[in-house]
Amino acid sequence: MTVQRVLLLGATGETGGSILQGLLTDTESFEVHALVRPSSATKPAVKALADRGVNIRVADIEGPIEDLVDVLSGVDVVISAVSSETELAQIQLATAAKEAGVKRFIPCAFITIAPPGGVMALRDRKEEVYQHIRKLYLPYTIIDVGYWYQISFPTIPSGRVDYAATIKPNVTIHCGGKASNTLIDLKDIGRFVARIIKDPRTLNKSVLAYGDVLSENEIFEIMERLSGETIERNHVTPQEIIAERAQCAAALEADPKSRFAHMMATIQDYNYSKYVRGDNTPQYAAYLGYLDARELYPDFRPKGFEEFIHDVLNGKGEQVYKQARVQ
Repeated sequence: MTVQRVLLLGATGETGGSILQGLLTDTESFEVHALVRPSSATKPAVKALADRGVNIRVADIEGPIEDLVDVLSGVDVVISAVSSETELAQIQLATAAKEAGVKRFIPCAFITIAPPGGVMALRDRKEEVYQHIRKLYLPYTIIDVGYWYQISFPTIPSGRVDYAATIKPNVTIHCGGKASNTLIDLKDIGRFVARIIKDPRTLNKSVLAYGDVLSENEIFEIMERLSGETIERNHVTPQEIIAERAQCAAALEADPKSRFAHMMATIQDYNYSKYVRGDNTPQYAAYLGYLDARELYPDFRPKGFEEFIHDVLNGKGEQVYKQARVQ
């Protein structure tokens, strides 16, 4: 069996950590390397990667392109799970990957299904990277994953699931709660990626990987049924989402360097796309030309949302975004 040398960016982040686990679980297929900035090379999180058998490569993706070409030498697959702040730095990374002869470039996608062109600013920044990759004639695969279970479940009156909740309280129903959304357990992202990057059918394609498709009404019903508790819902109308989105966009335009303004604008873009437009579905992904990972790998069993909620109620959940990544 051919072993692919894979270089991962963002290995200490949430998505990157899941991808790292997926790669390390299949050592017969992958030799795993991680790219970190020079300023991060001696940090404990990077040492922890090395202790797990990950080969550390050091370079600044915004530094001289010659250095990037050198550090990408001999790499078969580059997987980027960078932060949104460094999204456009992947343009130079892709240029270096092309020069270094990388066989497949996985840009930092890993979000919900949405079209380019003004629906989600984050999606449009990613599209800039995708178009640059295509201009280079660099082999690629784009992988989107829907919305994480870990930030999709509602909290309940007893506080029993607060330990695992990133948003507290989380009881909002958007646009009547009827819009279906593709969802995934964060831990399954890496398992899917390990399959996808070995598959010649996914080369130069976009792929949707997901575990479940549910509306907010269905999500709340599952939590109430399994917990035995009634959730008092906070309803938000489409008009309120559109107005809030416009306010957040104006705030960001007034202070484009504000991380808080970026975060709030991104949240409202997600709400607009997912609930007002209803973009985040397998059907719309198919229309946009995505391959369906559930169809590609019928033997693959992702965790279902109800199983995930069982785990959370039994104390087996984990809060995401507890610590910052190292780059």
